[in-house]
Amino acid sequence: MSMFENNQYRWRETYLVLFASENQPKLATVEKALRRLDPRYELANASADEAGRFESLSLISHDDFAALDICYVEGEEVREQVLGLVEELRPMACETGSEDKLDQIRHCDARFDVLHFEEMPESFGDEDDLLDEALDPSALLLAMAELARLTGGVAIDPQSGTLFTNGA
Repeated sequence: MSMFENNQYRWRETYLVLFASENQPKLATVEKALRRLDPRYELANASADEAGRFESLSLISHDDFAALDICYVEGEEVREQVLGLVEELRPMACETGSEDKLDQIRHCDARFDVLHFEEMPESFGDEDDLLDEALDPSALLLAMAELARLTGGVAIDPQSGTLFTNGA
């Protein structure tokens, strides 16, 4: 079940971790790494292919009022996206190491889509208050860094054009 199907959560944005498909980790490796980040994280809906490689899972962090759906995608769709993304990000890549990251992205043929959801507790009356005070990006940032580390990939916020350095 995707977090889209849970009316207690609202989708906020989608982040990416781009990497070479040969670095697709095993589901057990991803689960172990994410559990190590914070023992309070709940992992659900985990799935793997027939070889045990990661396909998808949901991470729920009630303390952060957040959840993540993480899905593996590979192939032509990713290669096409990479070409456009490199050109789109190049003008914004002014930090040290950004050019190296862009060169690395060019060779990626797989990605994790990391969909960030906000928990909408019933106790909050005004949605604007919830946005300002409850949602904490900690789970998102930690997971992005860990996924990039596991795959040797590059974590990206495509909406802002941010390339996360040092994993995330």
